[in-house]
Amino acid sequence: MADLQINTDEITAALKANLEGFTPSVEQTTVGRVLAVGDGIARVSGLPNAAVNEMLRFENGLIGLALNLDEDSIGAVVLGDVEGIEEGQTVEATGEILSVPVGDGLLGRVVNPLGEPIDGKGALTNVQPRRMEIQAPGILGRKPVHEPMQTGVKSIDSLIPVGRGQRELIIGDRKTGKTTIALDTILNQKGLGVKCIYVAIGQKASTVAQNVATLEELGAMEYTTVVVAPASDPAPFKFLAPYGGCAMGQHWMENGEHALIIYDDLSKQAEAYRQVSLLLRRPPGREAFPGDVFYLHSRLLERAAKLSDELGAGSLTALPIIETKAGDVSAFIPTNVISITDGQIFLQDDLFKSGIRPAVDVGISVSRVGSAAQVKAMKTATGTLKGDLQQFRELEAFAAFGSDLDAVSAAQLDRGYRLTELLKQGVNTPFPVEDMTVSIFAGTRGHLDSLPIEDVARFEAELLEWFRTREGAAMESIKNDGVIPDEDAFEQAITDFAAQFQTSDGSGPEPDAEGQGEAHMELVDSETTLPEEDITRDED
Repeated sequence: MADLQINTDEITAALKANLEGFTPSVEQTTVGRVLAVGDGIARVSGLPNAAVNEMLRFENGLIGLALNLDEDSIGAVVLGDVEGIEEGQTVEATGEILSVPVGDGLLGRVVNPLGEPIDGKGALTNVQPRRMEIQAPGILGRKPVHEPMQTGVKSIDSLIPVGRGQRELIIGDRKTGKTTIALDTILNQKGLGVKCIYVAIGQKASTVAQNVATLEELGAMEYTTVVVAPASDPAPFKFLAPYGGCAMGQHWMENGEHALIIYDDLSKQAEAYRQVSLLLRRPPGREAFPGDVFYLHSRLLERAAKLSDELGAGSLTALPIIETKAGDVSAFIPTNVISITDGQIFLQDDLFKSGIRPAVDVGISVSRVGSAAQVKAMKTATGTLKGDLQQFRELEAFAAFGSDLDAVSAAQLDRGYRLTELLKQGVNTPFPVEDMTVSIFAGTRGHLDSLPIEDVARFEAELLEWFRTREGAAMESIKNDGVIPDEDAFEQAITDFAAQFQTSDGSGPEPDAEGQGEAHMELVDSETTLPEEDITRDED
């Protein structure tokens, strides 16, 4: 048998080759242990230096979010399925606060609350990480809201105007058209330089897919990002989704651009937060919500702002949606969000069911920014529209009792029916500001008063076509400068159109010689009254 010889040179060479490039690390890492796990919550011991919202990494690679920093343990929500996490496993503090990708690379994409794409279009490009929660701009960093955020919805832009940097609540029962208003607002931003984020919280994935398909089909996905936490997702994702979307919008705002974010809806976020909080053993307060549920929404909505010129004059406009039960706006979560926002658009179930869509209740809806967020042309056109409609609603309820009305009241009622008809609008058909101005101007100046109600929609469509072909300069002035160049000529053009318009009963209306369209002092005749069920729709 041959002698076995050990060649030390060969061993040395082999060791050198294997250790080449190795640099020893003396860095200390703090490791904790899982004490208990269940219902998406892990209780972790150790990690004394962990921060709120810090990401913790479990043995199986899942990420947890440190939310409760107790004296001897940490309550963390697991962002994913807790299967595979067991008691006694190690947990490592990453030292990183929860972040999401932000930037133009998100436009046209559908992502989850952590900013990971779920649309099958590959990885994100042209993005950078940003903390999910950053403090809202201070008072000195803001300026008053003064630019209109055109929603394209006639009843909103004329009566409850929204400005860039405002927080306007959309509130109403389920199935009253809240999402429709939000999506119409996104569609109306086409060509206006506003980047949109639609955050869908706790909805069916099929419903969200349908909304995304609508935005895609109408060309709105080019400037829109959709953040989705569907009903099937665990509660932590629904709780985090609005903050992820807000971080994306704040990035554009701080770069001097304009962004619009829709939270659809915050009722479901509050419910998810309640679930997470109760599992974390946070004490429940009023209506079983944790005591800081107000802070949950206020720190989110305060981040919407119109920045000062020194900070780039960007803006982030927030349209949160809240669902009420049986129209109860005095419930806990609705009153919380109403007190945080700068006004609310209240959608009423009765109006929706009676065919008035969008079903905006003029009486309770308000914008605290007011006409500062309207172009001058729209202010001129709107006039006393809101007051007229509020009086009409009261008069309509009174008339339902069958009392005889004096001539002035009858004329008010007459005009109210026509204005209500004028403010109706189809789904996914936002109106540009110039079309809206012509339409509202004709209604408030009495040019519809002598029309049969069933002719109002056709009158409006033909009037707009008339203006596009004959009054192009006036339309361009409203669109570009926000003013009606010559009010008398503008009104004369409407009078000229009305003089040749043929009503469905074959007669043409006879407006006043001055074109002022004073309310005609006649009782509503049988041809122009609404069916009895429509007259009594607000009786309840």
